[in-house]
Amino acid sequence: MENTLTAEQLEAIRRLDTCLVSNAIDTFNVRLRNEGFADASIRCMFPHFPPLLGYAVTARISCSGPPPAGHSYFDRTDWWSYIATIPAPRVTVIQDIDEIPGVGGFVGEVHANVLRALNCAGTVTNGGVRDLPAVEQMGYQLFAGNVSVSHAYVHMIDFGGPVEVGGLTVRPGDLILGDCHGVLAIPRQIAAEIPAVAARMVEKERRVIGLCRSPEFSLQKLRTIIKELG
Repeated sequence: MENTLTAEQLEAIRRLDTCLVSNAIDTFNVRLRNEGFADASIRCMFPHFPPLLGYAVTARISCSGPPPAGHSYFDRTDWWSYIATIPAPRVTVIQDIDEIPGVGGFVGEVHANVLRALNCAGTVTNGGVRDLPAVEQMGYQLFAGNVSVSHAYVHMIDFGGPVEVGGLTVRPGDLILGDCHGVLAIPRQIAAEIPAVAARMVEKERRVIGLCRSPEFSLQKLRTIIKELG
């Protein structure tokens, strides 16, 4: 897979929050500024967890009615084989295609343990999740449209293709970052440059914040420093 990052490069990105990374991405002009992130319908279940970062493993599911064959997602063990084709660390990105998504929870305690054993660090879905206390205790991050008490008729439609969650289109292998603010995709071609750009942005922000907190603050000084920093 092209543009796969080293462990050190991934860790440098993981230290950053999504807001700063989003700002850094904007400086490259590789996409529109209202694209590349999930909307507020996708909620972080464990906002106190460190940022989630990994390559996307994609799938589509349905929960509202019985599958045409088989009984549950555990009938699709080929899904597990597919996960191994994406470099670790991995993030499962799962689209619930039902007209009203989230009737059932695809990922709960058992499936979270299976996914973690397959080097997945978390799941992003527009559907439902469940067993939150147990999943939180094991340190597995969840982003979801809602919490569901049941798995209903959850079953897998397909996997390995483009999916859409919260208005964000995700393709297999996309680099996904998520934290308490939400979820975004980092363009692979610029990912290695993000930490350095972010560091420069933080330094500029600190100068502005420092002035705002200083007893020497004035509007004229604020205008001057903003002009200097561009």
